[in-house]
Amino acid sequence: MKHSLLEQCKTIILILIGNAVLAFAIAAFILPARLIAGGTTGLALLGEHFFGLRISLSVLIVNIVMFVLGFWILGKKFALTTILSTLIYPLFLDVFSSMDALQDLSDDLLLSAVYAGLLIGVGIGLVIKAGASTGGMDIPPLILQKKYDLPVSVTLYLFDTTILLAQMAFSSTSQVLHGIMVVLLTSLVINKVLLFGKGQMQMLIISDRYEEIKDAFLHDLDCGVTLVDIETGWGKVAQKAVLSVLSHRKLTEAKQIVMRIDDKAFMMINETTEVHGRGYTIAR
Repeated sequence: MKHSLLEQCKTIILILIGNAVLAFAIAAFILPARLIAGGTTGLALLGEHFFGLRISLSVLIVNIVMFVLGFWILGKKFALTTILSTLIYPLFLDVFSSMDALQDLSDDLLLSAVYAGLLIGVGIGLVIKAGASTGGMDIPPLILQKKYDLPVSVTLYLFDTTILLAQMAFSSTSQVLHGIMVVLLTSLVINKVLLFGKGQMQMLIISDRYEEIKDAFLHDLDCGVTLVDIETGWGKVAQKAVLSVLSHRKLTEAKQIVMRIDDKAFMMINETTEVHGRGYTIAR
């Protein structure tokens, strides 16, 4: 019960921080530089230009409409994961937009685009990492996937591209090009945030002295190992290889141990993006 409560608090905190970072990026870099944007923010920029609506109000309207659609079509469980973002993001955006100090952080389009892309990626990434959704224009692709089995990634890009193209009618070429940079940076950073802290290093070691290497990994490094049956290609000799997944900080020491035991050992080292299981995501 206590663990479940802590997890819920962690989720709520991540969603709040993610939305705050997202709103800050929009208010401090996208709006002052008049860069084009995708998603709900892009629709809000269209609403401001054509109808004179306040951006935070437009965002709130779009989020509520999409939330209702999501609740109706995708169900209560989905709605519960988006309701916090639906309400809190427009509030954060309104607060940050009212701060005059944020309007003059940068008068350089390139810097604004870079910081906007980085921060938007961090904000959205944190919300997704918490298992929630930022709501808004994330919802239509999910609805289309459920109704017509259309890929979410494809329809999401189509919606974003349409919103970006619509803003080109009242944006300069420079604003458009920098806005595209924001979208690309955002995608890259989201992926990095989602994988942050989950990556490990995988070592495959082939050596006649595999038993000594295994014992050293178990007792000196405190790393789990697996012995894999192999057969050498040249001599067709049956033997075992040592497979281990360890943290980045232990990698150098692991290589030193292997070379100390057998300086002719064959090692393959790869970075893994995520590891699950006992000793990693499950306590030993």
